[in-house]
Amino acid sequence: MKAVDREWFPRYAGLAYRTSLHDPQLKGLFALDVALVPVPGCTPSSDAPWAAGQLARALTLVGPAGRVWPGLERRFAVRKSATALSGERPTVREHFESFSVARFAAPPPRIVLVDDVITKGRTLLAAAMRLHEAFPHADVRAFALVRTVGFRRRLERLIEPCSGVIRWAGGDARREP
Repeated sequence: MKAVDREWFPRYAGLAYRTSLHDPQLKGLFALDVALVPVPGCTPSSDAPWAAGQLARALTLVGPAGRVWPGLERRFAVRKSATALSGERPTVREHFESFSVARFAAPPPRIVLVDDVITKGRTLLAAAMRLHEAFPHADVRAFALVRTVGFRRRLERLIEPCSGVIRWAGGDARREP
């Protein structure tokens, strides 16, 4: 996914969008009044496309998913979670401190953070906290195209939509499910 396949990625985003329309847990996640906020990569912005930004744009092309607002930015780099050992991944605090929010003319009533993969939820929790700080009255939710499920001998389904919660528990993020 990080390579952002120009054919596969939009089709998969379209499938995820259409699935959300019929899934009772995800229905209403995307709508015209939503600000789709792509979660920044681990380094401050560059001109290179990143998966979350491409996903947010792809969602707007497949239906009335909202409008992309890249207003969440990295002020400084954090370690890359995908290549770090589990004990060396950035903490919620490190992510939170690295994020800043750009000015928005009118506070968005609904925000959907968009990311390609969710593991523990540290990045999404920190991003949601930073956006909630800037827009305390906004409804902040998150969407990830893929969620890790740990080791399983057998996958029953490749596409398994779910709705869950990321909480602060025991000094770290806890994703359920």
